[in-house]
Amino acid sequence: MEDKLSQQRILIVDDAPENIDVLGSALASYKRIVALNGEKALQRAMSDTPPDLILLDVMMPGMDGCEVCRRLKAEARTRDIPVIFVTAKGEVEDETLGFALGAVDYITKPISVPIVQARVRTHLMLKLAREKIQQEQALSERLLLNILPAPIASRLKQGEKTIADDYAEVTVLFADIVGFTTFSAQISPAKLITWLNMIFLSFDGLAEKYGLEKIKTIGDAYMVVGGLPTPRPDHVEAVADMALAMQQKIGELNAETGQRFQLRIGMATGPAIAGVISTQKFSYDVWGDAVTIASRMESQGCPGYIQVTTEVYECLRDRYQFELRGVIQVKNKGEMTTYFLTGKRPV
Repeated sequence: MEDKLSQQRILIVDDAPENIDVLGSALASYKRIVALNGEKALQRAMSDTPPDLILLDVMMPGMDGCEVCRRLKAEARTRDIPVIFVTAKGEVEDETLGFALGAVDYITKPISVPIVQARVRTHLMLKLAREKIQQEQALSERLLLNILPAPIASRLKQGEKTIADDYAEVTVLFADIVGFTTFSAQISPAKLITWLNMIFLSFDGLAEKYGLEKIKTIGDAYMVVGGLPTPRPDHVEAVADMALAMQQKIGELNAETGQRFQLRIGMATGPAIAGVISTQKFSYDVWGDAVTIASRMESQGCPGYIQVTTEVYECLRDRYQFELRGVIQVKNKGEMTTYFLTGKRPV
């Protein structure tokens, strides 16, 4: 903490050089900046390296300290800088005005050096504590957004206890890295995680690019959904675009690394329920026929292909290219006609 305190920048504003000398000597353990009038004070405060605290005289020619404080608190980039008035104006109404303008403290002249030192230290420590809390809150926010979609996280923070939303139609994609289980038995755990991280990070980038929601990874399987938590009319197209891009990406990674990974991808569209389960370790998940069938499209698909349902085919047939696979027996669903998505039609 002492190291951080000594790095704090204090702006001393007073039109009397002798007052600046006294305050500067009292605060020699900090980095000090000076301004002899209100205009210079604003310039210093709004520079690329703003001060961490301001000691501000009130009675100055031109722009007085009250106006300086007003302007500082009106600007987003300077409003959080602590301001301590150091002035000869010691009436109750003067002090009241100072606090009303946003000052954190009010010291009357002639100054007591120990008082100035103690109050400056206190307010700098409070500032550092606030910054630490803000950093921890920002970290918590980032961690929460790594687990939950932003709209869902916002609803939880607003106090919703149970989140379960019905969607008339979403599109679900499952992808599995063919042969990765065999590959993983031949390498160290650290290298295994490195490989998976490289592949899944590239898929995460595609999900963000196409505006889709990554739901989870299970081993070497990857699940993404289009059309939630914010519904969108083009969810089938967006997921199809990502599926094609995933196949291209795995080819690029193979070329870079000399591996021969293949993806088996399944897609289905239909109604679903999405929500948050557990209150200890949050998990956003999706349930419904579209999820089950997409999983079957992947598990009963072929390496290197994107297998889709008739519903996906009918939605995309005018803009995308397909090959008919035919009728297959789908576990718990019976016979289904499926297609392989092979690309987009030329524009």
